Amino acid sequence: MNDLDGGKPDERTQTDPEFTMPQSRALIPMLVVAALAVLVILLNITGAKPVLAPVGTAADRAFSPKDFAAVFEEQARIAASSREGKDGLFPVPPPPFNEDLYPCSTCHDEKMEVNRERRELSFHDDIVLHHDEANRWCLDCHDGSNRDRLHLAGGTLLPFEESYKLCGQCHGTQFRDWRAGIHGKRTGHWNGDKQYLLCVNCHNPHSPHFAPIKPLPPPVRPQFLRSAHAAVADAAPSDAITKESSDGRTMH
Repeated sequence: MNDLDGGKPDERTQTDPEFTMPQSRALIPMLVVAALAVLVILLNITGAKPVLAPVGTAADRAFSPKDFAAVFEEQARIAASSREGKDGLFPVPPPPFNEDLYPCSTCHDEKMEVNRERRELSFHDDIVLHHDEANRWCLDCHDGSNRDRLHLAGGTLLPFEESYKLCGQCHGTQFRDWRAGIHGKRTGHWNGDKQYLLCVNCHNPHSPHFAPIKPLPPPVRPQFLRSAHAAVADAAPSDAITKESSDGRTMH
């Protein structure tokens, strides 16, 4: 009690009531329940069995590089079955051939001698090789005996419609993504027939890197359209300037 303020208790000197023994005993069942719950969770975790793939499935074994051929054939069988019996591994459009140059056998017939010497070509002078040119040449991809065919590193002949196999020998990551539909362009149904673009539909096989594109100026903000149009009108010899907008309407 504070005698100076009329006998009122001093709030600064008051303390909370002490924690009594009956209250502490009431917490014991709650602690026991919590401990049992933790124990049950630990037992379930330690006693859980790992999820194993069914025996005999693809996920039940590890694959090595030598298994690639078998996996590739299986993918080919699945893809061919989804194409309603059409030939080939993936449904692709015809290669973008130059009609004046293909078929190659029109000029490179069987009687023509094959010159395998690395040299500058006299007829195909428009082709400039920028595709590992330090280590490769034309006949590393084109077959010397049958110019209407490509060939793999092992000598297997390929039609031009299956050129993605040839590209996939070196560009495995891109081929994997292309096959999954996340590289290049794929159209069709997610659970039905699909069509893929060939690598050469986007890349020049002799110079596959895309050429740099000259950047264009940024678009004019809507609030500056009037002043920009006035500047063009002042610079033009005529009084009236018509400008075709992107949506086909005419601006005066």
